[in-house]
Amino acid sequence: MIRMPGRSFRGPAPQLTPDEMTLRHELVAHVQKLGGEIGERNLAHYPQLAEAAHYIETELTGAGYQVRRDSYEIEGKTCSNLEVELGGVSRDIVLIGAHYDSVFGSPGANDNGSGVAALLALAHRFAVTHNSKTVRFVAFVNEEPFYFQSAEMGSFVYAERCRERRDEISAMISLETIGYFSSQAGSQRYPALGLGLIYPRTGNFIGFVGNVASRSLVRAAIGEFRRQAKIPSEGAALPAMVPGVGWSDQWSFWQHGYAGIMVTDTAPFRYPHYHATSDTPDKLDYDSMTRVVAGMEKVIQHLANASP
Repeated sequence: MIRMPGRSFRGPAPQLTPDEMTLRHELVAHVQKLGGEIGERNLAHYPQLAEAAHYIETELTGAGYQVRRDSYEIEGKTCSNLEVELGGVSRDIVLIGAHYDSVFGSPGANDNGSGVAALLALAHRFAVTHNSKTVRFVAFVNEEPFYFQSAEMGSFVYAERCRERRDEISAMISLETIGYFSSQAGSQRYPALGLGLIYPRTGNFIGFVGNVASRSLVRAAIGEFRRQAKIPSEGAALPAMVPGVGWSDQWSFWQHGYAGIMVTDTAPFRYPHYHATSDTPDKLDYDSMTRVVAGMEKVIQHLANASP
């Protein structure tokens, strides 16, 4: 176990500020569009997958970005990762990603409409900023099975191309299923024996998870989050073989030598609607999700302007 800096937030959460209420409205709208109106989006529902990509592209263009489609073919169908970036002074890149496909049979409001909603809201807020490092936002395709942890996974294709270009990505943050929180005792489970003796058994926190090689990034991210955010947080840098540790797009970046972490509500270890037809927009806790995204804005600012 690697000790995490700072202290997790305790006590009742304060009311959302006016700026946070604006953020909340944005998050609700994005989740309702992706997990409600569009619904299931994957290669089996290719028109919906394309509609989700178009929605993301339109939102990013409206924020002032020029969107680059990083595309590849699967079964004769074009699949695209969607990338925007803000150039910095140095060549270092802080990359924030979220997958926009949903698993077969699920509308994917939390998994991963919540992550994409956060990505869009954060990209909108960073569009007018200037940072020492380049800040890049990427919406990934094909994270879910049958492409999960394979060479056809959207983020794997993307990370491989980054390595070929020698992109200097110093930090990759995967926003993965971030919208469900519970104050009920026993609502949080863990994938390995012993973790429940160390971490809370109540699922009211946001998790920062990385492999051992990414431990410095985990510590830097959660340390800043705890200085800024008004929601409990827990961090772990664990062997990648532990179930759940590599269950998102950060895994692809580990395969290509980049440091990466996942920010998550822990998905199947808490969320009762994980990969189910019932993963709909009404299941999410938008106040808590707003506090997470507001905190992540500060984390990204910190990472994008920290000295090497």
